[in-house]
Amino acid sequence: MPYFRKITAKNKKGYKWMCVADGPPDPVTGKRKQISRRADSKSEALDLVEKAIKKLSEDGIDEKKIRNLPFEAVAWEWLSTYAKGKVKASTVRVREKEIKILLRYIAKVNIDKVTSRMHQKILNDLDEKEYAKTTIEGVHVTANMIFKYAIKEKMRKDNPCIGAVIPVKKLTVEDIENQTIEDKYLEREELFEFLEAAKEHGLPNDLEWFYLLAFSGMRSGEICALKWTDINFDTNEIRITKTLYNPDNNMKKYELTPPKTPGSIRTFDIDDSIIKMLRTHKAKQSQIKLANRKKYEDYHDANFVFCRENGYPFIQKNIIVRMKRLLKKTSIKKEATPHIFRHTHISMLAEAEVDINTIMKRVGHDDMKTTMNIYTHVTDKMKKNAAQKIKNHFGSILNLTKSQEM
Repeated sequence: MPYFRKITAKNKKGYKWMCVADGPPDPVTGKRKQISRRADSKSEALDLVEKAIKKLSEDGIDEKKIRNLPFEAVAWEWLSTYAKGKVKASTVRVREKEIKILLRYIAKVNIDKVTSRMHQKILNDLDEKEYAKTTIEGVHVTANMIFKYAIKEKMRKDNPCIGAVIPVKKLTVEDIENQTIEDKYLEREELFEFLEAAKEHGLPNDLEWFYLLAFSGMRSGEICALKWTDINFDTNEIRITKTLYNPDNNMKKYELTPPKTPGSIRTFDIDDSIIKMLRTHKAKQSQIKLANRKKYEDYHDANFVFCRENGYPFIQKNIIVRMKRLLKKTSIKKEATPHIFRHTHISMLAEAEVDINTIMKRVGHDDMKTTMNIYTHVTDKMKKNAAQKIKNHFGSILNLTKSQEM
């Protein structure tokens, strides 16, 4: 049974009524928690208590506990728990960035007061500010996980992310006409031109980097993490077990983490000419290592295939900068990053008539859609050229038909 008592208050009467009643038993301890509410009259106070007990009974939500609980507090609480799971440090860092975007909109909004309309407006605003679709999707996914956590912890009863629409940028006719699959990879002539530029104008490591990227399909993070123990010179094979993570672009603050996906852990064979190039590179590097171990007191001897004079590995940004430099020495106009060599390798395998399943395994289960698009495009081109190839090889026989016509 509820009971009432007067409490001093700064209103016309000089007091208010407080109503106290037992709430539902705690699901863990079994003990009942007293629920109290105050109002100007007994009936109003009783009504507030009954509503609070009903909410606690139906949803398990303690209104008093979450009354001053802003979204930002729950978001950081969720992230600390999320980071303890089986997720890579790079993924946690991405989630942290996405939380910071959300905080610009709803940091101080109470966790139970965030609505579906608020969430949709965030997504719409990010689209209007021309954020990449992947960023908008990431913000939505992170918010969804935070609200699921809030529901589990009895902070709110519903998820405002459910039913949200990810804005889709409509392609213009110009976009469609200018968007070609060829932009995703280097054609044979372009690859030749780029590698020639690397030979003629390349800085140390350039030739090895770009030949290896083009003829292996490795990601730039994987090539930066590559160690000599990953290369089997007897079988001409390379093993991929790790990638280099370096969010601050500080050579000493790197981490070696598992590859992008479980399928990215792989072993593949490599052409003998690339293996010979790596043998020569290793011999040169051994000489540099011998000279610099005494030169640098903090020499980092970690057996990296590509490392600086002090032994620390190069990072992805170094490859990007080197590539931009070499592209200026060519006539290539494509917006290219080191990832284009991964797509180029897929096109090379398709042209060599390697089946799609083997290609996927070799490159480590890359984006299926992009891989299939490149594979289909290259093989379709090969089919179109089939008639010309027949003519080139059997032209003398085909010419017999002309003699018959005469």
